[in-house]
Amino acid sequence: MSEVEGIVQGHRDGHGFVVRDDGPDVYLSPQEMRAVLHRDRVRVRIVRYDRKGRPEGRVLDIVERRKAPIIGRLLHEGGVWVVAPEDRRYGQDILIPKNAIANAQPGQVVAVELTEPPSMFSQPVGRVTEVLGDIDDPGMEIEIAVRKYEVPHRFSPEAIAQAAALPDKIRPIDRRHRIDLTDVPLVTIDGEDARDFDDAVYCEPHKSGRGKSAFNGWRLVVAIADVSHYVKPGEPLDRDAYERATSVYFPRRVIPMLPEKLSNGLCSLNPHEDRLAMVCDMLVDTAGEITAYQFYPAVICSHARLTYTEVAAILANTKGPEAARREALVPHLLHLHEVYRALLKHRAKRGAVDFETTETQIVCDDNGRIEKIVPRVRTEAHRLIEEAMLAANVCAADFIARAEHPSLYRVHEGPTPEKRATLQNYLRALGIGLGLSEEPTPGEFQAIAAATRDRPDAAQIHTMLLRSMQQAIYSGIKGSHFGLAYEAYTHFTSPIRRYPDLLIHRVLKALLHGKRYHLSTGVVEDAPKLRRGGKAPKASTQEAERWEAVGVHCSANERRADEASRDVEAWLKCRYMRDRLGEEFSGTVSAVTSFGLFVTLDALYVDGLVHITELGGEYFRFDEARQELRGERTGIRYGVGTRVRVQVSRVDLDGRKIDFRLVREGEDERLLARGRVASERGAVQALHEVRERDRAARAGARSARAGTRAKGAGGAAAGSAKGRGGRSTAARKRR
Repeated sequence: MSEVEGIVQGHRDGHGFVVRDDGPDVYLSPQEMRAVLHRDRVRVRIVRYDRKGRPEGRVLDIVERRKAPIIGRLLHEGGVWVVAPEDRRYGQDILIPKNAIANAQPGQVVAVELTEPPSMFSQPVGRVTEVLGDIDDPGMEIEIAVRKYEVPHRFSPEAIAQAAALPDKIRPIDRRHRIDLTDVPLVTIDGEDARDFDDAVYCEPHKSGRGKSAFNGWRLVVAIADVSHYVKPGEPLDRDAYERATSVYFPRRVIPMLPEKLSNGLCSLNPHEDRLAMVCDMLVDTAGEITAYQFYPAVICSHARLTYTEVAAILANTKGPEAARREALVPHLLHLHEVYRALLKHRAKRGAVDFETTETQIVCDDNGRIEKIVPRVRTEAHRLIEEAMLAANVCAADFIARAEHPSLYRVHEGPTPEKRATLQNYLRALGIGLGLSEEPTPGEFQAIAAATRDRPDAAQIHTMLLRSMQQAIYSGIKGSHFGLAYEAYTHFTSPIRRYPDLLIHRVLKALLHGKRYHLSTGVVEDAPKLRRGGKAPKASTQEAERWEAVGVHCSANERRADEASRDVEAWLKCRYMRDRLGEEFSGTVSAVTSFGLFVTLDALYVDGLVHITELGGEYFRFDEARQELRGERTGIRYGVGTRVRVQVSRVDLDGRKIDFRLVREGEDERLLARGRVASERGAVQALHEVRERDRAARAGARSARAGTRAKGAGGAAAGSAKGRGGRSTAARKRR
């Protein structure tokens, strides 16, 4: 029976798992979970395996208790103060002594620090360290999420002091050894609600050479904010940025990686202000191939802050009002569109995957509650900027790889064999003839996406294609990007909001100066034998391990940011749907599991679960290959893409869950018809009973008259009276 170590991951039902550093997760029973808490590090002994070979463990030792505060609601029950954790995975309420509630009121959201850990026979005990407020306070869902997921949301005093000491504008000394591009009409193109501007773009036609060696194409300039000029390795700003690794975006609020003075001011490429930038200057031919590129530090001045909506309108109508307002920039925007079309051709040639999926945007009111949920419309302007950024990123990866300098790459692997098989079976069940090879290529995925684009269930098929892929990560080991079909790819274009991009800028600068950037020390060393842009010496094992560790850290924090954002969006959607209990909506089955259907509502873009018990009074079998539930008696099938009508039956705000009830077509009419049939049957039965009683009465009357004739006159009088009585009874019954 082996012993393993890992992190406890609790489950809301009471059991848990030990997530190992390597190997399968180990199941912990509810009894074993009594002495540990979610996210503790433990050592367990594997005591048995279930029928499927999954290990079950017993806790031997708690290696490390999680010291982060626990967020929950303060409750006063039976004279005892307890905090019910907001994260149900903790599984136990925390006892709070009455002198440790910090003046919080029952029902308020608080942060708790444990003073006594749980044991097999006692609950955990803690004290309130922070009172966040009432659950209905505007923005409370964000305050909960940043603490629940341990998102750093306060800058250190040292970082704040360092940011305050920075100048408000670039100084003459900052311009030294930089190319002046302030006369180049670079522009930023972002969303309407954007506040930090990382990138600016410019394009012009370019011709060079003669005859067969003549070049026809474009010069594409991508200028990126030079954050590395202000954020130096090892300084407080750098330490805080590394800890965060990324900005976190919520509806109506951003937790930035850098203080606002940098993210929205000194580093942001605001219009008509000189800014420091790192530039990727490229030549792109008519086939979309990047034939040459160079990196250099520069001083730029954005000539306009444009929005995607505005640029899309200009490209659609160069004589329209938007184009009239930006008349001087229209030719440059048209050149950008031309180079985008060329890059798009090369993208198709590479076989890069392009899925048609619907992204949504939450529009909130002044109180932070959902006003509406609308689909994000991807315009030509969105795609134009995306292709320009991809071009700059792949040039950065190529430059660093050629120099053989250690770095961070953005690695995206293809589907695992298990996911490939599941996808293959799903496509075969839908009658899609295009298959996948043993080693699928991006081109195969793109061919399936293109072939199914016009199908009614295209969105569901593309979602399944997307789910079959692995998640992209940061790695110190150079690898390919499956989705984009690049041999090497990195992130260079967003250093204001992503720490890996900041590191790439430091590496590029070191290489441009013929030097070497050491990640472990943050020191840029001279490399006498290294020519400008040449190859660097091989990295030490320690240095390579450090790059890999940074990649793991940045990947984990990226996932943490995504989880926190999803948690807030789920809370807002639950709050939004709580006011719609009992209402009916049309929707589409977006996912099928063994326990039910997930349905996305058409008008609201909200997801909820139709539990399998709501599907009808028969047994449903889950077909994993077809991704459907099939009724064994009726043969009715519910699969991905099935159109259904549902009623909102339950909203669990704490659990972030919405439950639907299936409303079948014509259900109400059938019920009414059933009621009418029952009424008609009842009336027929009643009439039949009346007639039977009437016949019996008449038969009785005839018997009475026969008796009177046999007994004589006196008897006849009596019999006659009885006969009249009999007839009047029958008449009453007939009436």
